[in-house]
Amino acid sequence: MPGESAPVPSWNAIKARVARADERLLLRDREGAAAARARFSPVIGEYHANHALEVVQIDHTKIDVFVVDAEHRQPLQRPWLTLAIDVASRMVTGFYVSLEAPSSTSVALAIQHMTFPKASWLTAREIPGEWPVSGLPEAIHLDNAKEFRARALTRGCDEHGVRLIHRPVARPHYGGHIERLIGTMMSAVHLLPGTTFSNVADLGDYDAAKHATMTLDELERWLALEVIRYHDSVHSALKLPPRAGWREMLAARPAPIAHPADPAGFLLDFLPFEERLIRRDGVRLFDLRYWDDVLSPWAGRLRRRLRVKYDPRDLSTVFVEDPDGGHWPVRTANLSRPRITLAELKLAQGALKARGQALVDEQLIFETVEQQRALVASASAATRSARRQAERRARALAASGQATASTTGASANPDADNFDDVLPLAMEEWS
Repeated sequence: MPGESAPVPSWNAIKARVARADERLLLRDREGAAAARARFSPVIGEYHANHALEVVQIDHTKIDVFVVDAEHRQPLQRPWLTLAIDVASRMVTGFYVSLEAPSSTSVALAIQHMTFPKASWLTAREIPGEWPVSGLPEAIHLDNAKEFRARALTRGCDEHGVRLIHRPVARPHYGGHIERLIGTMMSAVHLLPGTTFSNVADLGDYDAAKHATMTLDELERWLALEVIRYHDSVHSALKLPPRAGWREMLAARPAPIAHPADPAGFLLDFLPFEERLIRRDGVRLFDLRYWDDVLSPWAGRLRRRLRVKYDPRDLSTVFVEDPDGGHWPVRTANLSRPRITLAELKLAQGALKARGQALVDEQLIFETVEQQRALVASASAATRSARRQAERRARALAASGQATASTTGASANPDADNFDDVLPLAMEEWS
């Protein structure tokens, strides 16, 4: 009747109504669909493997610790870690640590670390112990980040018979093995000076940047030691150490593990590339001109475009893939040009564009790079951003110099003991 109030429900009626509510829908409305899936969706489809290197999972994380620069030992930033795990044995197959955000090249370097023997790599860093994992996986399992969809990664895996498997979108439990490994590694990192912990509550008043003490090289060595310790610790799911699991899963393989013969050539297969016509004046890439006499048979004659591969850490040399699949290193046409990174080039081009000057003037580009380097050098002792830029450039050019030296002699097929010379440990972000 109009004007009459509704009867007040009893306490038991309220409890009964609440009990009938769908908890998944309640959590979805309160915290979002991802939280609801994480708590209530059945964990199906998690990858399993029956033998070693049948499936390897790869993912990235920003490490919960600040590092310092090598020159001033002042704080820089939190670095990135690209980590790979063998699903069958839970062994860490390889990693790559960098100041740069994840990219297809960081994935390529992690895959290279995974694929080749690590004895000389450990010796160079004075790391005791063994890390027996090496070889090409049958499949690599990844999420849907853009660097895992890059055409360079797809082509490199096709070249070496490695399948790429991408997780269903928004289903993180499909990558549960690598996620748990990342959690294990970050728990250990929280014991280091300069840690940011995993949440604000744990961090409290602790100034992570102020307490940072480790350079990126020192952190890399610490991570390798932690990996070796993890390999000898009993895994909660396996009920035995991953190292013992590796021996069992290795024996279960139906065929021997394949290894690429050429470490330097292997990295080339995964480098980013552009397709270019070989013109009479050579090759143009990023407004820079490249020439070598090896291009003469194709210059102005070959109608099809060739792949021009480049290392974003050092643009002094590109690698032209000939019609038969071979690679030829080609230097900048002006050999007096200094080595620069793609990040430096883009900064210089941005500065020139802001001044309304032509981006295709190669001389102006290199003059601007030199001016910017001088500014960074004068400011690096005072500002974190300048230190970060200087450290990135120094690491990128030093590491890519090792790779370029090995690649230019790639026809000799270097053996596995030279692996340390072709595994760069720094790179520039180019995306």
